[in-house]
Amino acid sequence: MSRLEELIKELCPNGVEYKKIKEVYKRLKGTPITAGKMKEIDNPNGEIKIFAGGKTVINAMEHDIPKANITRVPAVLIQSRGVIDAVYYDKPFTFKNEMWAYTSDSAIAVKYLYYVLKNSISHFREAASGMGSLPQISLRITEEFVIPLPPLPVQQEIVRILDNFTELTAELTAELTAELTARKKQYVYYRNHLLTFGDVVPMTTLGEVSKKTYSGGTPLANNAEYYGGDIPWLRTQEVRFVDIYDTEIRITPAALKNSAAKWIPENCVIIAISGATAGRSAINKIPLTTNQHCCCLEINSQKANYRYVFHWVNSQYEKLKALGQGARSDLNPGIIKSYPIPLPSLSEQERIVAILDRFDALCNDLTSGLPAEIEARRKQYEYYRDKLLTFKEATA
Repeated sequence: MSRLEELIKELCPNGVEYKKIKEVYKRLKGTPITAGKMKEIDNPNGEIKIFAGGKTVINAMEHDIPKANITRVPAVLIQSRGVIDAVYYDKPFTFKNEMWAYTSDSAIAVKYLYYVLKNSISHFREAASGMGSLPQISLRITEEFVIPLPPLPVQQEIVRILDNFTELTAELTAELTAELTARKKQYVYYRNHLLTFGDVVPMTTLGEVSKKTYSGGTPLANNAEYYGGDIPWLRTQEVRFVDIYDTEIRITPAALKNSAAKWIPENCVIIAISGATAGRSAINKIPLTTNQHCCCLEINSQKANYRYVFHWVNSQYEKLKALGQGARSDLNPGIIKSYPIPLPSLSEQERIVAILDRFDALCNDLTSGLPAEIEARRKQYEYYRDKLLTFKEATA
């Protein structure tokens, strides 16, 4: 950092100029191309990369791209619809013309812009959230965005530091991710071992160990009075084999009164029963409501430990999913309640839970274990990036 401090002290001791992106960078346009055409010309050996919405990226031969508008200089691509993000690319590429890119005569200035935009990505995502069901931003959002513009040697030193930090963070994250993958395999092995009993324990059903079974409902989506309240409302896409402490959407008392949604107590075993999510499970650590695609089991504590039931259901994901019916492969409460579960003594259930919970925390808990370490690395990187890109504005 001392070299950067020296440069700032020498070249911009009184602050830096701030300008709109459109005043400094050249905007590039993409290629008019459909999703169908991209699928048709997709070629892993192609020399041109084509970026579409979200995470869709293909390679293609240049001669196969109709009305190709190829960018051959380093540029920052603005992914403006679906997944809102900024991508730096310095090899020949193009992109669907609903997006745009920025470049400059200086490759350093382009990479600097990339880091500035990544540092401010939450601003663009917030701007996109109110633009309909699919997040998107308009051209004006980036054109009018004001950024700090230190002298080029300062930008160069910032880029050097962040490039090195990015590489180091990626290496550390890759190591941690590999370790996490190994621990997850270990968890699955021990879970399957601990939950295999042969004929030594009796079998029962999920319905038999449940005190009550709940479903839910969806308040009318076009009624503004039903959403934005204080009542947690769970959707199946949030059921991901984890403990749930909050929901992405909250509803109002009016929504609860005028729909099939209903409160369920904490520590229910929640099983998604709809289509692509069918068979996934979770535990609600707070009282909440759900949509109609969740089957919620309130476990009878005199018969079973609710976390034992969760680990069992988790282990049965593929088998449960295979029981789906109809075109969407949906499950239903009847299938869930009749599904078998081995039932050892409560003390044995507690022993199994203690072991599997430790593994589960190591693999999934963002407050401890490897996921927490990966998240800490990400936050550390973002903290230093923000520090590097924060400047006092020069007075006129």
